[in-house]
Amino acid sequence: MTTNARLRAFVAMADTGSVRAAAQQLVVTESSISSAISALAAEIGVALMDRAGRGVQLTPAGTRYADYARRILGLHEEAVLSARGEADPEHGTIRIGAVTTAGEYLVPTLLAAFCAEHPGVAIGLEVRPRGTVWPMLTHHEVDLVVAGRPPDGFDATVRAVSPNTLVVVGRPAAAAGFVPHTATWLLRELESGIRATSVALLDAIGASPRQLTLGSHGAVVAAAASGLGVTLVSRQAVRQQLETGALVELPVPGTPLQRPWHAVTHVDTTASTELLVSYLLARPQFGWGRSE
Repeated sequence: MTTNARLRAFVAMADTGSVRAAAQQLVVTESSISSAISALAAEIGVALMDRAGRGVQLTPAGTRYADYARRILGLHEEAVLSARGEADPEHGTIRIGAVTTAGEYLVPTLLAAFCAEHPGVAIGLEVRPRGTVWPMLTHHEVDLVVAGRPPDGFDATVRAVSPNTLVVVGRPAAAAGFVPHTATWLLRELESGIRATSVALLDAIGASPRQLTLGSHGAVVAAAASGLGVTLVSRQAVRQQLETGALVELPVPGTPLQRPWHAVTHVDTTASTELLVSYLLARPQFGWGRSE
């Protein structure tokens, strides 16, 4: 088994929490996963995992090694794609990561237009919560991220920005005598950036209302439209519901909030990724501009 294969086996085990699940994910035998991890541990000279009931858990050394392993695998894939793209950018590959709202409502239109003009470029899109998508860029698992503002101290380059307005919405019936302190607030999953913004907004206005967590953007919007509560959301993402009257904007101190989208890459990018960034900036109809 090659070093890369061993690293993939180890990362799969770290992600799934068991040798069996890692084997199923990679479509290999459990013994090959165990052998790969044992070989890595012997090479490094420290234990990388311990048994935990029916599964396994990483040792502190294993946790640290897993972070490097992800980066090594990501960099290797990036190196291969970069070499191929450098030879022919029009037939390269671009790996994109996007937070849920951007991935569902912003990126698809852009990619459809880009692919129509550059049909030879292969596109991969991973839609994840904010807490997951930024580490993917750190680990070189994606070439470009579309999300809100990068975390403080994040080592990457903002290539373009696009306006994004956050508003509180609910059913039209909620507008009469609306009081944010007594409404039920619908929140996104724990790793969501808009959830953190919602909580910060409630703290800022001194509100401690009833809260209900739902697992996706679609579920939150559907719940708001059904009258289950109100939610903070990108105006772009609910434009259709606002136009039809299924939802209305509700007055909350401190809103609307301006939270621009950011297109972010590593300092060194593949030629095909540069092709997409140039396309983005050259077409004002998509609403993107250069970062200042």
